[in-house]
Amino acid sequence: MMSLGFVGTGRIFDLSILGYLDENDIKITALCNRNVEKAKKKAEKFNLGEDINFYSDYTEMFQNEDLDLVEILIPNFLHSEVCISAANSGVEAISVQKPIALSIEQADKMIQTCEENGVLLSIYENFYFDDHIRKAHELIANDYIGEPTSIRIKTVIAGKGGWEQEGKSNDWRSEPQKVGGDSERGSPILFDNAWHAFALTRLFFQEKIEKIFAWHDTFHGLDVPAYVMFKFQQLENHVVPQYGNMEFTYLPEMKIPSEYYSTDEFIEIVGTRGLMKINQGTSIGNPMSNADAFAPIIVVRDGKVEPFTNFKKDWKFSFMNATKHFINAARGNAEPILSGHQAREILKYNLAAVESASKGHEVRIKDM
Repeated sequence: MMSLGFVGTGRIFDLSILGYLDENDIKITALCNRNVEKAKKKAEKFNLGEDINFYSDYTEMFQNEDLDLVEILIPNFLHSEVCISAANSGVEAISVQKPIALSIEQADKMIQTCEENGVLLSIYENFYFDDHIRKAHELIANDYIGEPTSIRIKTVIAGKGGWEQEGKSNDWRSEPQKVGGDSERGSPILFDNAWHAFALTRLFFQEKIEKIFAWHDTFHGLDVPAYVMFKFQQLENHVVPQYGNMEFTYLPEMKIPSEYYSTDEFIEIVGTRGLMKINQGTSIGNPMSNADAFAPIIVVRDGKVEPFTNFKKDWKFSFMNATKHFINAARGNAEPILSGHQAREILKYNLAAVESASKGHEVRIKDM
């Protein structure tokens, strides 16, 4: 029986908890939230039982509990210190929500501490485990559209729709020193949200990114609209040089029906034989998903259009699958979702995009 403790019981807890509920050999023994009453309400909501200890201080939780697993679901600026504290307390495996940390220095300390203590460090990336994303990855890995040559990721953030935030739980995203990125204005989009986009780029392309150019404006406290262009390293020979771009837009008058955030993602990958469109992520399963034009995957190749539609269409399944993978990794049966070193590379991409937008020139990843 493995014991599990959560640090943070905010909105994302409601999704992160799901993969544990049917695990008979994992016991949730502790929940930590600055407001203990909020943690107690979550325990009641998910019927976690009465044999749970509640804490407002994570250091106290680590001292008092004999934990095997720790889930860290807290604002970005706390990831490093809480992870290091957990690793030093004797746990076996730690899952940290993205991004890994605010800086390369923080990430390095996390990685070093976990390695010194023999702790498995896994950085959470649920998008890897969306059913249609996994199918798209399988198709591309099997050369279904030939060798990938470019990727375009569009993230749409609507002003209406989605779940309600719990009190002031999201206010930290408006504070530069807490959300990360630009030290004066913060970068809730290019640093925080764009993590998913850069992680997906890593999933579909074997080459790492060589250089990035980005720019953005500001709207309602967000660094949007934002655009990112990047060139992949070409360490191996490719039929066509590989490039990519990202677009992040905010639509104040648009409503995206969603059980979760009023956000959605659209990916286009061009290969030497055809192209693939991957529709929706966060809000998959809403009315848009029923339209033929927004089938989860559409492949155009050999003069034909081929839709792929037979998937579970609910974002929660990506969390459930990601959590199951972390559990398997903790048992020694799988690699982490993202190792500390892999997450460190993605962090470089985010920081490079922020720096490029701030200074107005391209940034080479090797200089980060």
